[in-house]
Amino acid sequence: MSSLPSKNLETFVNPQIDRDYTIRIDIPEFSCLCPKTGQPDFATIKIEYVPNQSCVELKALKLYIWSFRDEGAFHEAVTNQILDDLVAACDPCFMRVRAEFNVRGGIYTSVIAEHRDSEWTAPTPVVLP
Repeated sequence: MSSLPSKNLETFVNPQIDRDYTIRIDIPEFSCLCPKTGQPDFATIKIEYVPNQSCVELKALKLYIWSFRDEGAFHEAVTNQILDDLVAACDPCFMRVRAEFNVRGGIYTSVIAEHRDSEWTAPTPVVLP
């Protein structure tokens, strides 16, 4: 596998296809460029998903995230692009991407985008006494 930035998201077969479970991934070193100033923007990207047939391979995800480093992108656009690309790669039952951008000009920005497969029903949460 390459160690250069790449937009190629690889997947592998879900090892527990008969069970709904959640995968959580935190990426604290995301960076892209402000499209207005060219200054770097830094964020933590948080991905939560319930896999369907496949899961995202983590090294490929790392290289994918790295590919944004020299690209100009508005926070809202890049968050939704990450979600769209991940959904296209692994077709999850549910996925949420949360981008928590570091302070810039005294303003913190968080952008949350979600995908839900229309055929999937979320399990009922267990409430213990």
